[in-house]
Amino acid sequence: MATLGNPEKSLPKVVHIAGTNGKGSTIAFLKSICELAGLTAHCYTSPHLIRFTERISIAGRNIKEETLTNVLKECEAANGGNAITLFEITTVAAFLAFSRQRADITLIETGLGGRFDSTNIFEKPALTIITPVSMDHMSWLGHTIADIAFEKAGILKSGVTGVIGPQLPDAHAVIAKRAKEVGANIITHGKDWDFRDYGDGFLLKMNDLEITLPRPSLAGSHQTTNAATAALAARLVPELSISNAAIIKGLKRTTWPGRLQKLTGRLAARLPKGWSLWLDGGHNTAAANALATVASRWQDQPLHIIFGFLDSRDPRAFLKPLADYTKTLQAVAIPGEESSLTTASITKAARESGIVATEATDFITAIDKIALSSDKTGRILICGSLYLAGAVLAYEEAPPKDGASKSKTT
Repeated sequence: MATLGNPEKSLPKVVHIAGTNGKGSTIAFLKSICELAGLTAHCYTSPHLIRFTERISIAGRNIKEETLTNVLKECEAANGGNAITLFEITTVAAFLAFSRQRADITLIETGLGGRFDSTNIFEKPALTIITPVSMDHMSWLGHTIADIAFEKAGILKSGVTGVIGPQLPDAHAVIAKRAKEVGANIITHGKDWDFRDYGDGFLLKMNDLEITLPRPSLAGSHQTTNAATAALAARLVPELSISNAAIIKGLKRTTWPGRLQKLTGRLAARLPKGWSLWLDGGHNTAAANALATVASRWQDQPLHIIFGFLDSRDPRAFLKPLADYTKTLQAVAIPGEESSLTTASITKAARESGIVATEATDFITAIDKIALSSDKTGRILICGSLYLAGAVLAYEEAPPKDGASKSKTT
């Protein structure tokens, strides 16, 4: 960054976000709110689902491949052959590209942790956010909630307001201690702010502030948490004065692919009338618990899961919360992913979790098998990995070959 003239120091109002779950959705809500307030936003997120350019949004549009190639060449030249990770050089490229285009706000998601994350180079961001902390990436961040929260709290800065989402007690204690040490002004859920269901939406409260907001466009009760966090953050970004009307419109119009997304394209067309197909990229225990909450409200129809997982994670921990709500499971390998857990290992783990499970060659075959073997209409949920979600969305986007999208079951 220094070799390139410290482009990160010229970025418009930086909102820096860390946490285990909900970072991406919170950024999506906040970006939508800002845009409906008439503001332009740079946005840096990871990972991508289909194309790498999804990670870098310049003033509301994904970076062009030509622009990304050119800016990466600049970064490689500045690096001079020194050791650097893919995420590090991508971060440099994003900040350099952002510095060359005017915007009103910059939304930055940490890649891993916070304290030592390569995005954590802002001396004084406009605002920081820490979404709920849970167990994930333990080999890098620590094996307790307190250890992981300490890493996430590394983004807190002296004199900068930090919006703290709902946390477990151990995480809250560590974050509060770190805020005091660095002199950060934290706005803590359950103490300084809160939200609750209200009518067809929810009520957001902070001190004397009360805003009635609509149910967010993203499905799942956990998205209300992310929507509330984003709405509060929008009110707290210095000098932008985002209106309640913009917040309401923004929450209703947010899109974020692969997060409990209802599919209506080629894959859904393979299903008989009355069936629905859903996709979620959540991959840790907290995400599984959120899905289980959704599944508990879906008991009007049997739920069938198509599941792919990385071999670095424990599938039993993910499947256990879902076991009581799952009729059957089809185990699939994640397309093109060397670190995919084998279908045999997934099937074994599912059966040990109390789920009826079989192997499928791919997610398309799995959809057909479920529909053909079921005597009742139901729901299908494809889940377990963002990489699997990306493969599904890539298939949905690709043009069909030889009528491949036609249903085999209708």
